[in-house]
Amino acid sequence: MNKGFDDIISKISECGAKTVAVAVAQDSAVLEAVQAAKERNIANAILVGDEAKIKEIAASLNIDVSGFEIINEPDMIQASLTAVKLAHDGKADMYMKGLVDTKNFLKSVLDKEVGLRTGSPLSHVAVFDIPGLEQLLFLTDVAFMTYPTLEDKVSIIKNTVPVCKACGVDCPKVAPLAAVEVVNPKMPETVEAAELTKMNAEGLITDCIVDGPLSLDLSIDPEAALHKGATDRKIQGDADVLLFPDIHAGNLVYKALVHTVPGVKNGCILTGTKVPVILTSRSDTFETKVNSIALAAVVAEEMKKANA
Repeated sequence: MNKGFDDIISKISECGAKTVAVAVAQDSAVLEAVQAAKERNIANAILVGDEAKIKEIAASLNIDVSGFEIINEPDMIQASLTAVKLAHDGKADMYMKGLVDTKNFLKSVLDKEVGLRTGSPLSHVAVFDIPGLEQLLFLTDVAFMTYPTLEDKVSIIKNTVPVCKACGVDCPKVAPLAAVEVVNPKMPETVEAAELTKMNAEGLITDCIVDGPLSLDLSIDPEAALHKGATDRKIQGDADVLLFPDIHAGNLVYKALVHTVPGVKNGCILTGTKVPVILTSRSDTFETKVNSIALAAVVAEEMKKANA
């Protein structure tokens, strides 16, 4: 099992560096991230955007872009379509957002002609390497699906399991979270969590262990599980995946971890697409962007193996 992002990055050396297509690459933070990814042999990049601006920004940052392929396309919408087509056509292993608004970036992802649709709903997964926790934590969905239905939650689990496998977790333990760990008909989240657990037991959700509803403490703290007498549960403080009932719960936990836990590392991708999609926020740190590229690289390799 990989225990952190250093292990994920070292895993890339086994499969070789990948290629990321960047939409509207004239963005200083993104150029710094792809440069670091190249230096660490994580990924090379194809930069699509306004070539003059890309070179101007790169020069101001002392970044040598002569080793990158640059496709000159000043129009942001067209640059996104050109970049996503590279991933659609297999010329890039992953697709990354640059200086383009999220709405138009997602339009390119969903484009019927050149996009990355698979027929599955899209969902977001954030992978956390938290000091003091032995395992990586996979948080989903913290940024994309607002109020997932039961069917959406099934799709989220199916989208997340390959990400876990790519990171060395072959049979992830999935905890559908709620405020309590028992079914309460007045709390729909608990009812749906129990339904997901039943679907897993019946073989309708595979390659993972689902046990819910679970409170957050029972999911990640073995001591809490022991004190609460939850020794009959499949998950006893050792969950790999935290499945949130809605975007509010997920986003609040995500930001609490990012802003209050010293030494925490994370990376995020969009899943349910033909190739991994790197949709980082402008507020994300440089390291988070590099980690997200690394995460996308190992997931791209896992998808390649699965489709071989």
